[in-house]
Amino acid sequence: MAITAAASRLGTAAFSEAPRVELRLNPTKEDVEAVIRAVYRQLLGNDYLMASERLTSAESLLRDGNLTVREFVRSVAKSELYKNKFFYNNFQTRLIELNYKHLLGRAPYDESEVVYHLDLYQNKGYDTEIDSYIDSVEYQTNFGDNIVPYYRGFETQTGQKTVGFNRMFRLYRGYANSDRAQVEGKNPRLARELANNSASSIIGPSGSNANWGYRASSDVAPQKNLGNAVGVGDRVYRIEVSGLLSPGYPKVRRSSTAFFVPYERLSDKLQQLQRQGGKIVSINPA
Repeated sequence: MAITAAASRLGTAAFSEAPRVELRLNPTKEDVEAVIRAVYRQLLGNDYLMASERLTSAESLLRDGNLTVREFVRSVAKSELYKNKFFYNNFQTRLIELNYKHLLGRAPYDESEVVYHLDLYQNKGYDTEIDSYIDSVEYQTNFGDNIVPYYRGFETQTGQKTVGFNRMFRLYRGYANSDRAQVEGKNPRLARELANNSASSIIGPSGSNANWGYRASSDVAPQKNLGNAVGVGDRVYRIEVSGLLSPGYPKVRRSSTAFFVPYERLSDKLQQLQRQGGKIVSINPA
C-alpha cells in the first residue's frame, strides 16, 4: 500500500515507489555494491561514511557469497563504527529508538518494548540487544536473509499499530537528514509519549512544507518572533532557530523561535543568531 497521498509534503516521497533492495541469486557486481550502499545508509541513519570507516572484511565476505545480507547487517550493527555513532554518546533509550528504526524499520509501539530492550542490554549486553532485533520473527518475516531493512513504519500493514506511523516521524526528519545531525541532538524522541501512551502530531521535515520542521521539547507550537521585517525589496525569509540564548539573567535557551527577515538583513541576522548560540534549522521564503 502506498505510504500516503501527502508523501511530498511529509518528506517521504523518496520511499513511496522505491523498490526494496534485495540480493538475489547470481548477483552482478553492481547488485552487491547497491546492497552494501543501502545497508550503510539504512543502519547509519544516512550519516556520512568515510572510506577508512568501511567494514572491508564484511564487505568482502558478502561479495564472495559467504555472508547473507542479514549477517552483513548484523556485522554493521555490532561494529565499532555503529557504536561510535549511536551507542557511546547517546542515552540508552535513544539507542533503542534508533535500533528499531535502523533494524526493524519502525518506531517503538509502546513503552514495554523500550523497557524490554533496556533490561536486555543491562542483563546480557550490547551484542544480545542487537541480536534480539535481527533474530526476531518480525525481522525474518519482513526482510528474511537477503532484503535490506527499510522504513516499514510509513506503510499500513497487517500486525502494525497505526500509532507507529505518527511516531515514525519523530525519528525520521527527511530523506537527506542524518540521525546525528538533527537539532534535537542525543535526547530520546519518544520517551514522553510512550510513557503517556499518547501519539504526537505529525510534523513534516524542514523544507518540505511551511510548518515547523523542529518540534519544541514540550511538544507545543514554538513562539514566533516577527522582528523588523522591513527591507528595500519585497523578499522576506523565515528563519527557524533552536537553542537561542535569551538575554538577561538567568540565561535560558529557548526551544524554538522564528524570525521574518528581509533579504538585505539576512546575513547580519544569521551572524547575530549564531553569536547567541542558536542552531539554524531552516531558511525559507516567507
